[in-house]
Amino acid sequence: MVRVYTLASGKGGTGKTTVTVNLGTCLAQLGKETFIMDADIGMANLGLVLGLEDVPITLHEVLAGKANIKDAIYEGPAGLKVVPSGISLQGFQQADPEKLKDALKELVNLCDYLLIDAPAGISRDGVIPLAIADEVILVVNPELSSIVDALKTKILTEVVGGHVMGAILNRSGVEKADFVSQKMEKVLGVKVIGTIPEDPNIRKATSFKTPVVIKYPDSGASIALRRIAANMAGMPFKESPQAAKDGFVDRFAKVLFRGKR
Repeated sequence: MVRVYTLASGKGGTGKTTVTVNLGTCLAQLGKETFIMDADIGMANLGLVLGLEDVPITLHEVLAGKANIKDAIYEGPAGLKVVPSGISLQGFQQADPEKLKDALKELVNLCDYLLIDAPAGISRDGVIPLAIADEVILVVNPELSSIVDALKTKILTEVVGGHVMGAILNRSGVEKADFVSQKMEKVLGVKVIGTIPEDPNIRKATSFKTPVVIKYPDSGASIALRRIAANMAGMPFKESPQAAKDGFVDRFAKVLFRGKR
């Protein structure tokens, strides 16, 4: 059964697009036919982070009635399929967000998973992705303003008939991750389905226009993203041999350190 997830946040800058790209890549690596779509037709970034900013047909052309959605599908890493939005102001002006529903009807016949990168904030363009998804996933930073804005997005989702599955705590500090997760669950009223640590490798991978799970598969963020994807797919999570080795070294070092105190 096809599952459609919209990744949303109350404010920009939470890392929502990065999470969408990497989570989609992880699902593709698990053998799932996965599509990601940039529904932020005004401030599109998804194509930029994958080097697809110059493609001839985007979601803009589809929503303007000038092209079929199948013509706006591009090959991404690990077999991931990508539907980017355009970056031109003219394309944005011509796009009709109401046609997004028709485009999705065609896409769901082609994949197992569809992840929609929704516009940040509360806007007319952002309401449709919240309403049409099977589940909405909130991407939240460990900051009060981000959590409060995510709560507004959750309330809006419920108003338009959507359902929030849970939240992903992104850019988390290691020491207070559990404490912040508990506070988020209490404020938002939804489960935190994953925590992604602050990881400098994400910025490095972005400079190569490559998902961090491909460029640095054993980094902390990559391991966290693979764990979330495995849970979404109902599959067992498997660490890479190198990550398992690194984990053993870390645990051994902690035991050794405690023994010297």
